[in-house]
Amino acid sequence: MRNLRLLRAGGCRSAAATGTPQCFCLGAESGAVLVGSQYGLVELRPAGYSVSREVSLTVNGFLPEDGSGCIVGVEDLPEQESVCVATAAGDILLCNLSTEQVECVGSVDSGLSVMSWSPDQELVLLATGQQTLIMMTRDFEPITEKQIHQDEFGEGKFVALGWGKKETQFHGSEGKQAAHRKQTEVLPASAWDDGRPRVTWRGDGQFIAVSAVCPETGARKVRVWSRELVLQSTSEPVSGLEQALSWKPSGNLIASTQEKPNRHDVVFLEKNGLLHGEFTLPFQKGQVKVNEMLWNADSTILAIWLEDLKVENSNPNTYVQLWTTGNYHWYLKQSLHFGGLEENQLVSLLWDRENLYRLHILCQGWHYLFYEWHWTTDHGLGENSQHVANVAVIDGDPKHSGDMAVLDADNRISVYRYGQSTVNDPSVKFGAMGGNGFKAAVETPYLDKTYRVDVSSSSEVMNPLGLQFLTWLPDDSFLVVGQGQHAAQSVLHHLTAVPHVAGAEEECLNLRLSVPVDGEVISLYCSPVTKTVALQLTDRRILKYLWEASTPVLEPWRSSSSSAVQFPYRCVQTSITRISGEEVILGLTDRCRFFVNDIEVASNITSFATYNEFLLVTTNSHTCQCFCLKNLSVKALQASLSSAAAPNSETLRKVERGSRIVTIVPQDTKVVLQMPRGNLETIHHRALVLAQIRKWLDRLMFREAFQCMRKLRINLNLLYDHNPKVFLENTEIFIRQIDSVNYINLFFTELKEEDFTKSMYPCLNGSSNNQPCQHPDQKKVNLICDVMRVAMEHIDPQKYCLSILTAHVKKSPPELEIALQKVHSLRESVTPDVQAVSAEEALKYLLFLVDINELYDYSLGTYDFDLVVMVAEKSQKDPKEYLPFLNTLRKMETNYQRYTIDRHLKRYTKALGHLSKCGPEHFSEFLNLVKDQNLYSEALKLYPFSTQEYKDISDAYGEYLIQKQLSEQAALIFARAGIFAKALDAFQSSGSWQQALCMASQLGYTKDKLSSLARSMAGKLVEQRKYAEAAILLEQYTQDYEEAVLLLLEGAFWEEALRLIHKYGRLDILETNLKPAILEAQKSQLIFLDSQKTSFLHHKSRLQVVRELKEKACENLQDYEVPNCPELELFSETSSVVTASDMNSKYTHSNSRISVRSSKNRRKAERKRYSLKEGSPFEDIALLEVLGESVRAVETVKGEIHILLKQLVLFGYDEQAGALQQVLEEVLQLMETSVPEIWTPDLQQSSVSLVLGPNSTANSIMAAYQQKRMMPPVVQDPEVLTPPKFNKNLQWKLHLLQ
Repeated sequence: MRNLRLLRAGGCRSAAATGTPQCFCLGAESGAVLVGSQYGLVELRPAGYSVSREVSLTVNGFLPEDGSGCIVGVEDLPEQESVCVATAAGDILLCNLSTEQVECVGSVDSGLSVMSWSPDQELVLLATGQQTLIMMTRDFEPITEKQIHQDEFGEGKFVALGWGKKETQFHGSEGKQAAHRKQTEVLPASAWDDGRPRVTWRGDGQFIAVSAVCPETGARKVRVWSRELVLQSTSEPVSGLEQALSWKPSGNLIASTQEKPNRHDVVFLEKNGLLHGEFTLPFQKGQVKVNEMLWNADSTILAIWLEDLKVENSNPNTYVQLWTTGNYHWYLKQSLHFGGLEENQLVSLLWDRENLYRLHILCQGWHYLFYEWHWTTDHGLGENSQHVANVAVIDGDPKHSGDMAVLDADNRISVYRYGQSTVNDPSVKFGAMGGNGFKAAVETPYLDKTYRVDVSSSSEVMNPLGLQFLTWLPDDSFLVVGQGQHAAQSVLHHLTAVPHVAGAEEECLNLRLSVPVDGEVISLYCSPVTKTVALQLTDRRILKYLWEASTPVLEPWRSSSSSAVQFPYRCVQTSITRISGEEVILGLTDRCRFFVNDIEVASNITSFATYNEFLLVTTNSHTCQCFCLKNLSVKALQASLSSAAAPNSETLRKVERGSRIVTIVPQDTKVVLQMPRGNLETIHHRALVLAQIRKWLDRLMFREAFQCMRKLRINLNLLYDHNPKVFLENTEIFIRQIDSVNYINLFFTELKEEDFTKSMYPCLNGSSNNQPCQHPDQKKVNLICDVMRVAMEHIDPQKYCLSILTAHVKKSPPELEIALQKVHSLRESVTPDVQAVSAEEALKYLLFLVDINELYDYSLGTYDFDLVVMVAEKSQKDPKEYLPFLNTLRKMETNYQRYTIDRHLKRYTKALGHLSKCGPEHFSEFLNLVKDQNLYSEALKLYPFSTQEYKDISDAYGEYLIQKQLSEQAALIFARAGIFAKALDAFQSSGSWQQALCMASQLGYTKDKLSSLARSMAGKLVEQRKYAEAAILLEQYTQDYEEAVLLLLEGAFWEEALRLIHKYGRLDILETNLKPAILEAQKSQLIFLDSQKTSFLHHKSRLQVVRELKEKACENLQDYEVPNCPELELFSETSSVVTASDMNSKYTHSNSRISVRSSKNRRKAERKRYSLKEGSPFEDIALLEVLGESVRAVETVKGEIHILLKQLVLFGYDEQAGALQQVLEEVLQLMETSVPEIWTPDLQQSSVSLVLGPNSTANSIMAAYQQKRMMPPVVQDPEVLTPPKFNKNLQWKLHLLQ
């Protein structure tokens, strides 16, 4: 679907040169052309319009002065800084253009007809007048000489495998008659054939094909020779084979021409000499002759030089046609007409080796032209659904499709309109039409008008396609670019139509304005959206043409920063769009570099297209990406193109290798791609599909959106998730538009709770659905089912019966009972509607949605036996199984019947409710069910508080709780039901002594019994080290005051003990027990503080040593180098990391092994994880842990010591109290000053952001080491790295001791 569009055209005509040009080649310097004439060698430069250098060959006698000499070949040899020239007289010359020296390096007496150099210029092949071939090296040393005409076939001769005679072999579709057909006589070459040999090299220079006229038959034969001039093959006899010959550079085919009885063909030969395909030239037999054929360097374009056969009294016309192929079809893409003037007759043509699509042409009047082409797709720029996405493909005459204007080589503009016409235009064809009655689904455009363009030019140079870049503006005027007065200038012509003159065949265009352009225009684009016209010049500047102004002007294209835009490289495709509201120009080079204004955003783009706010690109990684430009910046676009998108992202879609975008269908979701082999494929890009669906949903076009989503497998949840509020408000519109029970059921079945606008289909432009949910307490699926069910019941409950059933079933939990009741009501309907769904059909549909066994259970749960039988009949159940069961149930009392059904369905809570109504005779069965299913709480709700049943259930419940080790809760249940004895035991076992004493009071315990109970409970409290509570029991219920005081002293409750001593007048205990106890407590606290201080100082000093050792080890590893071994630099930088990981792995593995053991072992392993053993890998962490525990232990005893100090002062032990206070103060001061040294700021920071981890990189790790940081330890408990806190609010010191 691509055409060859002219990118640049230029040339020159030299008036100073003498003689007639005979052949030419391209110089090594850019733009230089070397031309050979009958007098010598001339160098032309198009930029200067003149002869730059010239070497005469007549001075030294290499060419006769009378002009009868002939040059048969010219080749520029850059490495030898000279030009090789071969004359027909047989001389081989080396000419130096700078010094004008000429050296004869060889001579052939019989003369030369051809000189052909290999593509790598290592070899040169000469064809002599004696019909021989001479192969020479680049230094003109002969390698070998062979006769052109050989009798043998060559080394590639076919081998006969002895498969019988020709008459007995299979002949395919031609039948057996082919075996008896006589071989047609080979006709001699055409009369106009010059008889000279033609030589062509394969692209890799390994083989040469030579076409020569056979002296025996007079017909041409093609022989293939190797690089060493060994004959490989000879072509089969081809009647009418002509002189043109060109080997495709890719190597698979050799092109030539053949005149057949009824047509003129271009034929292709394989290396083995057999024919392989052809196509027909668009001329009658005998109308033209083909002088030469030439492939471009990448084998995509075949140039054919044709000439009319001589007509009397007139010069023949000359043509150059450019042919391309795709999908085994040959397209005539361009045809250059050079007229019949003698000075415009072609001498030769060449393809450029560096610029693959530049064609060089030389005419007899010293007129040199070059044309530079590029591939482009010409498609309609329609912006609405009426402007279908038509694409025009040139194939001889253009295949038109849609409104378009065509500029031909005769400077005529043909306007084709889209619509109906009675005139059948032969130039309009459809590539898709034909075959088996297939009809195109589009209207045929017809030729509406033809305009003659007459733009006078001061340039006298004849140039086919002198006008280019025809652009049809929205106001039905035209823009066209012509050649300026100088080579580097162009003129932009603005043409408008003039009123039609009656009787005139062609209408005229009025030249509204001609704007000179300071530069050569290489592209012109008009945006259908913004109506902006942009021109690109050869120096890559971008100009904007303001054609809507009263006086149109050209001005530089400026970016948002007001700087003039200039592409960094020349772009062969341009387009205009808006990015974040700013109008920008897009450009794509032939090397896949993609630009937005002058910013390169990607370097792997093979094609692109814009549509509304979207940009679609295909990449070298075989993906098609789509971007919404509405809220996207250029930097964000650059980042998106450079990074790999997520595989499930809607922006990216994988495509076939080499796919290119042809066009995008307006107001649709289709993107047309062309594969490398030429076939077209339509894809629906997910981003375009979702954008179109969102537009339809915003316009409440539910039917279009639903059909698109169903066809392209878009999840139907998007119908609701796109805008829940709008969907719920327009549910009836949705149902009426869909108007299909099956489609509504499909919608129900796809519903899920998740929001698909956040998971599967996030919005490209960022404007996602952030509306607050109207029903936050209701599930999405249930809400949709309820709203749609109400709407369907309002519209037509009979028509949407199945959909209503689906709405009930889809809910969570499913409302199967309601659905079954509706089916049952359909069955009992007296006057059924003809169009309504029958009960049988509804039940069948329910069985499709729900498992039959589940549906049977639900029907049984309705207690409606008719409904149960109706469902059971549709199932595979045996009537012998379910009918006796149903008959048994029918005989039971109603409540017991329902209890039996619920128990059968394992609905135990409902079963309890029905069984509780069956009377006291079934209470034992009730209680057993409660115990079996642990339904105590539900059972208690079914009986009043005062009944015996309630008490029995509570008794069983309490026993159950005691088994579960929930004694206190069991005691509460017992107490509430009045079972005080069991409540007392339960309270006593749970340690609730207050409640136990209350229960004892309820049971009427005597004083002695109560005292005994209190003493036993006090003993248990002492075991639990609850001395204060035990002292209360002994004091208040056993009156054992002395024992109570001793318990308080044992628990260090000094003040409470002192209160009881004075309350009961036992002052003797002060001397015997209290004072010795506080002195003993003071000594133990001093010992404790001293031990904590000693261990703290030891561990602190050891921590400092460990840190110094680790830091030194890191530095040694980092600075480790070996002379003459640069590879170890890498290892030296990373070895510290490796060492640490290896060191850690031992402990990691050990932990993973013991993780499956018991919790006791696991706790033991946790304690062992950080070992204090010297040299262990985590010694520093273990030291931190121990130091933190020391600080927290001292911080804990501050309150106890404060109370002890007060007692010591009270009894006059000031010295002991002062000593204790001083020791505690010293220890606290030591710890407070040491905390910043132990828990350093770097250590605290590393606990937040570790150097190592999943988000770290090699560079970040090495940067941390270069800053001489310690490698932070891998700590599972971050609290170890956090310094302990000191409670400053507790005033523990006594001022009277200071």
